[in-house]
Amino acid sequence: MLHLLLPLLLLISNVVPSQSDIVESLPGFPGDLPFKLETGYVGVGELEEVQLFYYFIESERSPKDDPLLLWLTGGPGCSALSGLLFEIGPLRFDYSNSSGNRPVLRLNPYSWTKIANIIFLDAPVGTGFSYATTWTASNKTDTSSAAQTYEFLRKWLMSHPKFLINPLYISGDSYSGVIVPIIVKEVYDGNEAGREPPMNLKGYVLGNPVTCEVKDISQRIPYGHKTALISDELYESTKTDCNGDYVNVDPTNGACLADLEMVSICLEKIYLGQILEPKCSIITPNHTRLEWSRSILEENIIDVVSMPQQSRPWCRSYNYLYSYIWANDRNVREALNVREGTKPEWDRCNYSLAYTKDVLNSVVYHKYLSKTSLRALIYSGDHDLALPYVGTLEWIRSLNLTLLGPWSPWFVDGQVAGYSILYSENSKYDLTFTTIKGGGHTAPEYKPKECFAMIDRWFDYYPL
Repeated sequence: MLHLLLPLLLLISNVVPSQSDIVESLPGFPGDLPFKLETGYVGVGELEEVQLFYYFIESERSPKDDPLLLWLTGGPGCSALSGLLFEIGPLRFDYSNSSGNRPVLRLNPYSWTKIANIIFLDAPVGTGFSYATTWTASNKTDTSSAAQTYEFLRKWLMSHPKFLINPLYISGDSYSGVIVPIIVKEVYDGNEAGREPPMNLKGYVLGNPVTCEVKDISQRIPYGHKTALISDELYESTKTDCNGDYVNVDPTNGACLADLEMVSICLEKIYLGQILEPKCSIITPNHTRLEWSRSILEENIIDVVSMPQQSRPWCRSYNYLYSYIWANDRNVREALNVREGTKPEWDRCNYSLAYTKDVLNSVVYHKYLSKTSLRALIYSGDHDLALPYVGTLEWIRSLNLTLLGPWSPWFVDGQVAGYSILYSENSKYDLTFTTIKGGGHTAPEYKPKECFAMIDRWFDYYPL
């Protein structure tokens, strides 16, 4: 009997109660933080073997009235800290004043926390500072991760009841395009079933979202044609020879393979994240010609560090070096109240997760949600080759919603900031799709001012 009880006792001994702490200052930022930052863990799953780490920042305007956002960065496995520091959070690295191992932080004038309360969550387990106390708890799927995030949100709101009345939006970008609609359905169904606590769910926000990886990647070819990266002749030949499927290619279809090799030659030197920016030499020269179709985005930080400074152009991914230096500093971890010994190293994106993608197309969740009274905002940087806007617009059109207006420009400081279109279903559900002119993957990192204007207007039910 003892040998049966021992594993259970070990599990129980590993359970750590949820905790939260207020962070008043951070290494690299001068003085006290001018906003309220809380960090902590919430235990989820059986015996709470999964400890999800979060950063919560209260709205700098009116915490009791402004929306509450749950934010998930993509990947799967990219830390919420990346979204906080490089996209929509109140802090940025001050590159001009940072040097070597001394990253300096500054305020972001276009932080979404100026108008919203935001929970930045490290999910799924293994992301950022989140960790599991057992091996089996480390294994996750799309659906199980979404269920644990829903459990996190319920527990977090029960411990922060004053935010239960705030309008709630589930949000994220990139691979979160698969997870967020599942979570929204969980919250909506939970409310309908009377689960506690009741949540004031209003809608969801997705940026440059993955929906169906195979279709998303295939859209790089039509997008490359639209942006003059692929010629008319090659595009028409590829479309015909490959029957419109550029990923699941018949190995005996020599004409299609030949076309795709030419496509690879055209695209292989283009940076997927933003087609106008330089591509870093972080992939070995021995990769195959069909490399373009392998993944959404890849990054190898070791190769970036080892390259001689004088031999490389500036590349956006070099900005991420400071996040590795900063987040792995002992003083920073202590300031953030990270539990010692739980994560040996912080990664901006952990691609070694024990993770199974069991939702191959999340459109079915959008179709379900389109029958509700929720609202959705979908935005895409129009220079993103990793997840081209044309693919996002295609699945939105497949929902067969009612078009409420024409494709129209919207403006920031008198300049075109993007183009938007509004859809509805039975005068209840509405979906706004917009491009961010000049934006990449993901848009707020490239166009923070325009994205701030977008979210500010949308939250207030104003036209973009």
